[in-house]
Amino acid sequence: MPATHTATATATSTGLGTFQSRVELAGQTLIADEPADAGGTDSGPTPYHMLAAALATCTTMTLRAYAAQKGLEIGLVSTEATHHRAPGQTPSDRFERTITLDPRLDEAVRAKLLAIAERCPVHNTLTIGSLVVTRLAEGESDT
Repeated sequence: MPATHTATATATSTGLGTFQSRVELAGQTLIADEPADAGGTDSGPTPYHMLAAALATCTTMTLRAYAAQKGLEIGLVSTEATHHRAPGQTPSDRFERTITLDPRLDEAVRAKLLAIAERCPVHNTLTIGSLVVTRLAEGESDT
């Protein structure tokens, strides 16, 4: 990933239920929501599902990019990321990540890939932190 990178996503409430939102990003549209037991309509992934998906996706992409750069044939990579929230604990958010690699890879390659996973950009954002700057848009809403 380049040193400077910008990614923009826009979430707009749909008016269906309290939480359902239309999310537009990278030329794609998806629906985000909360489960019914949390007051949503259960019509899409929650924001925390998308955050876990970002970690899983970035990990898989990072490992494949590293392998390509080094000329390694590592086969398919699968990453599962699970988010746990435990208010009152420090930190209150915990991500568990399980990476599945081709079992034929030797231990040295597997260990190196595990170390590379720790350098995935989304992993770094979650563990090192980021700055969120919030402002109100000028003028009337067009939605």
